[in-house]
Amino acid sequence: QGPDPSLAYRPNLETNETKEKEGYRNFESGSLFDRVFKTYSLMHTSQTLAFVEQKHSEWTGCTHTRMSMMEAVMSLDQLVDESDPDVDFPNSFHAFQTAEGIRQVHPDKDWFQLVGLIHDVGKIMALWNEPQWAVVGDTFPVGCRFQNSIVFRDNTFENNPDDKNPRYNTDYGIYEPKCGLDSVLMSWGHDEYLYRVMKFNKCSIPEEGLYMIRFHSFYPWHSHGDYMHLCNEKDLKMLPWVQEFNKFDLYTKTTDLPDVEKLKPYYQSLIDKYCPGVLLW
Repeated sequence: QGPDPSLAYRPNLETNETKEKEGYRNFESGSLFDRVFKTYSLMHTSQTLAFVEQKHSEWTGCTHTRMSMMEAVMSLDQLVDESDPDVDFPNSFHAFQTAEGIRQVHPDKDWFQLVGLIHDVGKIMALWNEPQWAVVGDTFPVGCRFQNSIVFRDNTFENNPDDKNPRYNTDYGIYEPKCGLDSVLMSWGHDEYLYRVMKFNKCSIPEEGLYMIRFHSFYPWHSHGDYMHLCNEKDLKMLPWVQEFNKFDLYTKTTDLPDVEKLKPYYQSLIDKYCPGVLLW
């Protein structure tokens, strides 16, 4: 078997990185600040426990459409994430950038590479008229106190009724100590939706990959150490995997865009292995 022809089209992260790590996730300033702040303000006002329960009933039955995973990935060409302060180009490029970054460092973990490709596919909800504040951005638990590490915590939750509800605004809220994240309702978005699609269609990605999909936007947990009081042993075991994934999700965002057409055959082979055929969404 000869060399993989797509190798020549993979970006070199060491030479193409366009800014230092400290320059990512700048929520203080920048050309995209107004758009980002507006998205988070709407999210933090509207993402209540009742809202999240409603979205679960609307989306987790996977009754919206049928399509292949590669079709879903490429549909992200139509989407620019309004919550992202780092990039302003279609999300499909970020999918291949992330996957290729993982492939460089973890060539033996093809399921990990596939997670890099598909992790944001749940954002297709925005193409089906779900507002972006209910699709993109960092996630956080509902039904308990909103922790201080949430982006814009100080000035965007004042009109969220759960923030003043004594049943919900304590550290544990409706949950039990160390109940496990599987028992916690997260703010609704693309993480939880794609996780549910994976489970519904019985895709064979390992549990570590499913955690990456489900919690990669849960920055208060994997990057700031909040909400540990809700975690069980399984969550703590999976946390390093989510943190490893985050390095590629975040630091592969460069303006050096990969040659998607040359890379697609390789990633189609991974899709055929782990989530083949037409899926229900």
